Amino acid sequence: MMMERDPSNEEEDQENLIAQRERGNNLSESPVRTAFQIDDEIADTRPFNSSCSKCCYFLTIIVVTVFIFIRFYTTDVDNVSKTGVMNNDSVNLMRESELRALYLLRQQQLGLFKLWNNTLIDNSLNATAANNSNFVSTSLFSSALSEELKLELISQISLNKQIQQALLSSHQLGNLLNASDNATDPSLDDYGGLDRCRKMDYKLSDRRTIEWEPRSDKYLFAICASGQMSNHLICLEKHMFFAALLNRILIIPSSRVDYEFRRVLDIDHINKCLGRKVVVTFEEFAKSQKGHMHIDKFICYFSQPQPCFLDDEHVKKLKSLGVSMNKLEAAWDEDIKNPKPRTVQDIMTKFSLDDDVIAIGDVFFANVEKKWVMQPGGPISHKCKTLVEPSRLILLTAQRFIQTFLGKNFIALHFRRHGFLKFCNAKKPSCFYPVPQAADCINRVVERATAPVIYLSTDAAESETGILQSLVAVNGKTVPLVRRPAQNSAEKWDALLYRHGLEGDRQVEAMLDKTICAMSEVFIGSMGSTFTEDILRLRKDWGTSSLCDEYLCRGEVPSFIADDE
Repeated sequence: MMMERDPSNEEEDQENLIAQRERGNNLSESPVRTAFQIDDEIADTRPFNSSCSKCCYFLTIIVVTVFIFIRFYTTDVDNVSKTGVMNNDSVNLMRESELRALYLLRQQQLGLFKLWNNTLIDNSLNATAANNSNFVSTSLFSSALSEELKLELISQISLNKQIQQALLSSHQLGNLLNASDNATDPSLDDYGGLDRCRKMDYKLSDRRTIEWEPRSDKYLFAICASGQMSNHLICLEKHMFFAALLNRILIIPSSRVDYEFRRVLDIDHINKCLGRKVVVTFEEFAKSQKGHMHIDKFICYFSQPQPCFLDDEHVKKLKSLGVSMNKLEAAWDEDIKNPKPRTVQDIMTKFSLDDDVIAIGDVFFANVEKKWVMQPGGPISHKCKTLVEPSRLILLTAQRFIQTFLGKNFIALHFRRHGFLKFCNAKKPSCFYPVPQAADCINRVVERATAPVIYLSTDAAESETGILQSLVAVNGKTVPLVRRPAQNSAEKWDALLYRHGLEGDRQVEAMLDKTICAMSEVFIGSMGSTFTEDILRLRKDWGTSSLCDEYLCRGEVPSFIADDE
């Protein structure tokens, strides 16, 4: 029987904040992070390089110059309109001033193009350097910085051209400007192939991997107990890494002690991607053992706060399935509050056993080969985009929803609210933003992405989403926030779910939300949410990650923070 849990509250605040109370206000400590969380938090103290500083300085001068010119020109026009006098000498003088201004704007345009060409060269050099470096986060930071400079240059080139066209309109020379630009001014939509929110290329074929070649009679019994569905999926992914290291088949937990993973995951897909049997359901394992299910060695990865991070209730559920086990033993002194960085050698030394069936307990908080495990595509060699992905029915339903309501160009927003205020306020700084501030952050992303609609995945109340909708607007135009509607027999986009008895399943609906978000052109997530982290993992693996993807209001402090209890 499947456990009833709230899909809108995808993470247990108590679990994720387990180390926060001990840290107090020590800002040098990072919050507990999942193994698949993107390492994209760049320190504010990182210096800009000199070339970037020069570019920013030059761009500032450009903006000020254009502003002064426009102000001067409009002031002259105002003066003429107020006096009502314009003789031939005045007209000739204005024409001469306009032509002189056009000449200066043209010189400025040439300078902008020169600077643009220099940024392309610098970017090429940076890309070459990045390919020879292991510091992925540094190269991504440099890439993002370079993109910002390019986008600002494009904006200034566009403004320059608009001013020239406005001046030339009175001279009936607009077509001459367009003709002269053909040789030097490529389309603003394709400056050196630049796309403001283009997809990220993580070069999955170049990633570091391990082969998963299990012995047919050796098993690892997966146990996941912390948090809710997203935490359990991350726990399963880590179990897969352990199973690959130990050459064992992974046993997927029974729905009587965990979630019914077969309803949300494509388990057969995992075996097909490896070309061999690497995972089995609990039912398949029970059948192969002819009802005699025994865990020969229960050696716990975590010893604190209790061995294997298992309570008595979970152990009772396992025994009710007919699973017998020996006494739980600790591999080492390891506390989930402060997990130590571990290596492959550490794992092999402690868990390489000859027993047929072993279990190591919950490993959600385990910190093993973090950079390797968290890389896009994962640490295991396979022939698919990703190993752990939604079931085929959920994938098709997500595609049908997108075709019906959203279209290809949409932003997805995971707006976590329920139980999130207390969770975030325990962090320093807090990650819970007032609705108006959140709307401002969303509007900035919409301006960059130029998407006409936003898919909203949230557990927020209508009182909050209503205010949010009223504030999300660009250029005076409201950007619709679209949510999945209640089931309607007149709509057929979700027919596959109710045809297969999956309608109304909270975990299926949560996975459907994740899938839609993972397919968006741009994604805005909630910092600290494992629901968001699982979406980011899918986006990296599926190749849908965008340069504009970000955490909501990242880098900002909430405009107002409530006191502690």
